Amino acid sequence: MPPVSSLHSPDKAKTYNRVRLSLGLLSSALTFFLLVALITQGWSTTLADWARSVLPGTYGALLVYGSAVALLQAAMTLPFGFILGYVVEHRYGLSNQSLGLWAWERLKGVLVSAPLAAALVIALYACMEWFGDAWWLILGLLVTLVNVLLARIAPILLLPIFYKIVPMEDGALKERITALCGSAGIRFEGIYRFNLSKNTRKANAAFTGIGKAKRILLGDTLLKDFTDEEIETVVGHELGHYLRRHILIGIAVGTLATFLGLFVAARLYTWSLAQAGFAGLTDLAALPLLAIWLSLFAVVTMPPGNMLSRKHEREADAFAVQLTGNPAGFASALRKLAARNLADPEPHPLVEFLFYSHPSIRRRLRMVEGAAGP
Repeated sequence: MPPVSSLHSPDKAKTYNRVRLSLGLLSSALTFFLLVALITQGWSTTLADWARSVLPGTYGALLVYGSAVALLQAAMTLPFGFILGYVVEHRYGLSNQSLGLWAWERLKGVLVSAPLAAALVIALYACMEWFGDAWWLILGLLVTLVNVLLARIAPILLLPIFYKIVPMEDGALKERITALCGSAGIRFEGIYRFNLSKNTRKANAAFTGIGKAKRILLGDTLLKDFTDEEIETVVGHELGHYLRRHILIGIAVGTLATFLGLFVAARLYTWSLAQAGFAGLTDLAALPLLAIWLSLFAVVTMPPGNMLSRKHEREADAFAVQLTGNPAGFASALRKLAARNLADPEPHPLVEFLFYSHPSIRRRLRMVEGAAGP
């Protein structure tokens, strides 16, 4: 097999990915240990009492308490976020961000996510108050509805907060992509480009949205540095996700995981309340205990979720080759993407199994080159 790219140093890519994985795991572990310490050291009870003294109403105290815990977590993990998002990306030549732009992008993320997180916490507490032991079922329904709504509106309302998204200009490439979509029997609301280069030198493309909001997004770095043939095969991959119903399957599996996770966590939470000395479901100080069980469920279910994601990626790769009839172009695109994004060409099998949502580039190239035949 030919090298992934003459510009792609496997050692550099392996080091980059090892650093990112290690720091990400340390940050997650720190958050988990904070939750454990809040419960075992009595900090949560002290914090809950303080929150009630600030705002004595139930939901006011809840927001004060939740904000305090969120600030503690943010303060503890901010160094990891800075090293991961700024220092490492600059050290490996992948970032285009100034320090100010990095901070602004992070602040925008907080401003978007904080109201959603606050609404989720309020909904959780209200479900516990109103529905008792059945709280997990009602909350699961609410979370599912919100997820579907976000999938519908995110491309239109949320993504433009972070990127300038404009219709792709007319030309040979747009005609080529439109023809490819037509040959697959798909009609889209539009094909758009977005200014990925304001943050990174990496290249990417995506299929986003559901219903009338579905659209193809192409990063400006992809449009600038890849040939029309290569971009066509990348779009073919994204079309494969749509036609193989990966988005709908993802929503269905995500919904099932939401209900199962809430059910399991609810049972363990109820069992552990008395063990930890809390009064009941709505004891404000007990909420980190629920977060611990939800976190453990997420860890356990992450490998199966990644297995399904890798299966979908293999199917989308095969579809791209079949639709475009251009395995060489797709292989070239994969090599360029791996080089630009510093993808580890061949991670340790256990690391790939546990943490990778995509097959390694080596596995993807074997499949594509196998499809090309002798």
